[in-house]
Amino acid sequence: MEGTNPVNKKLAAALSGGAVLVLALSGCGGDDSSEKLNSWAKEVCDEVQPQAKKIEAANTSIQKQTSDNSTPADVQKTDSQAFQDMSDAYKAIGAAVNKAGAPDVEDGEKKQADAVKELNGISTSYADLKKQVDALDTKDQGKFADGLKDIATELDKLGQSGNVSLNKLQEGEVGQAMAKQESCKSASGSPSATNG
Repeated sequence: MEGTNPVNKKLAAALSGGAVLVLALSGCGGDDSSEKLNSWAKEVCDEVQPQAKKIEAANTSIQKQTSDNSTPADVQKTDSQAFQDMSDAYKAIGAAVNKAGAPDVEDGEKKQADAVKELNGISTSYADLKKQVDALDTKDQGKFADGLKDIATELDKLGQSGNVSLNKLQEGEVGQAMAKQESCKSASGSPSATNG
């Protein structure tokens, strides 16, 4: 059984890097933000929270699959579902940011548009990873492990490339307004957000 596990562990590690992205969606700071900004932050945070939970659950399912001696078919099924869930979640967050409109700050519209584009891009990347996992040959352990390695590499890149626009969106007052929202606080209270 040995070839799958170490590789899938690498996959799980790469994946948890990516999940921090959404959970970064809650800054910390004072509370001198405007009423308008607060209602914007509340709308986004309320939408993000269930998606952050979905991403975390997808992460957990992949990590759980790495701790047993899972068969390639099991790993494929779990990973495929997890990538699908993540793709859906990022898409939903992009839609939430889009629907909330531009935050009431300087360059708000540009920041919002860039973040939506970035979130949709991440969603597409996870959808592509799902296709890659689905296409792996589960009958050949070696080939399967090699395929997972490639996917882990892609995930790594995804974890490193993401959230530039998202961070920009949350700079300054926006981050402060988000930090005050209960739903953002609870979304970021998870262990996987420790490196923010």
